[in-house]
Amino acid sequence: MTKRYELPLLVLTAATGAVDGVSYLALDRVFTGNMTGNVLFIGFGLAGVSGLPVLNNLLALLAFMLGAVLAARLTRGASGPAKLPAAGLAILVGGSVLSLVLAGIWLATGPPAHGTMLVVTALLALVLGAQAAAVKHIGIRDLSTVVVTMTMVNLSADSRAAGGPGTAWLRRFGAITAMGLGAFVAAVLTLRVNGAVALVVAGALLALGTTLIAVARRREVAAASTPDGPAAGGH
Repeated sequence: MTKRYELPLLVLTAATGAVDGVSYLALDRVFTGNMTGNVLFIGFGLAGVSGLPVLNNLLALLAFMLGAVLAARLTRGASGPAKLPAAGLAILVGGSVLSLVLAGIWLATGPPAHGTMLVVTALLALVLGAQAAAVKHIGIRDLSTVVVTMTMVNLSADSRAAGGPGTAWLRRFGAITAMGLGAFVAAVLTLRVNGAVALVVAGALLALGTTLIAVARRREVAAASTPDGPAAGGH
């Protein structure tokens, strides 16, 4: 049952909004989760629009894809009673730890220089790309954790106003709101305190979402192992 994963994925969606808030405001206008924005920025930059860091955006795009490739490779073909493979959970844990380590280094050393900024950007994009590929196994299309464009389309197209059944509207609205709230919190902290503190909060959200995923996964495994669980044919 995927419903037990909804809250954890909403938290990870908020975390992505927070990481993107930090990366856009403190890492020279680059997204580490919202790759649509980076594709547009690259196009604008190549067209001659001044002030757009094409290299940063291209690096984030490539790192995000690399993270997704690595996560897919590590989780492909995995089987077991849980929708999320153990390797997928390990990827989420590793991403949370890496984000918090980067935040700690940032706090300790101060604002990153340009070269360091590129490294931080790439690593955060790698984390979010791997996260998106890992949670894909859970199978909730409205909660990819890194993008809400199709969630908005589904919310609108399936709404009663559009003649649809109005199903899953709470989950879809929650995903949109979660990402916006994460970005809002990160923006406030980045602008009024500093990017390092905002990244600490984003990393904490990643860790919280991962912890909730682990709890949901453990319950799923436990349910599958009971005599009347799915492993026994659901009777």
